Amino acid sequence: MIRHIVTPGLDIAVAGKLNEIVEPRVFDEVLSSARTGDVAALGEMYRFYQPSLVRYLRANAPDAADDLASETWLDVAGGLERFTGGEPDFRRWLFTIARRRLLDDRRRIIRRRQKRLGLDPERHAKQRRQRKQTGGQPCQSRVRANHSVSRRQFARLPYGEATLSIQRRSGSLAFEQIAENG
Repeated sequence: MIRHIVTPGLDIAVAGKLNEIVEPRVFDEVLSSARTGDVAALGEMYRFYQPSLVRYLRANAPDAADDLASETWLDVAGGLERFTGGEPDFRRWLFTIARRRLLDDRRRIIRRRQKRLGLDPERHAKQRRQRKQTGGQPCQSRVRANHSVSRRQFARLPYGEATLSIQRRSGSLAFEQIAENG
């Protein structure tokens, strides 16, 4: 529990409990010191909240939790002057920032996957706008993009499955109809 600005021998395992409430007067002192640039006060806040923050991030992004926590604390340090409220508000603010960093990380992962598959999100956004303007009809570049993605996906399938899937897609046939035709 945060008792004063610098706590020698603070037990980090006990300090980061999710349901532990910090005394409002003490939290306000630490917060005001951190706002004025007191590194020890910011360090004390870090030691108190970091364990629960990392637990949250590890539950949602195990591989990136430490990096996301670092990004979160950088945003917190930069925004402390704008923050208003007490300890429960700070906890909500901290986890809101962490959630936003988590969503940013997920977007980065999706963009990397799209680039690896040869899909360009900007091009797809342009194609969606074009489809809206043409009344929902796909533009030719979209058809070509889908065709090249389909070819790559079919190339990964065993021959028999690829043939069935192509027949089903191109002929709009159910698997039962394909099986009947032999």
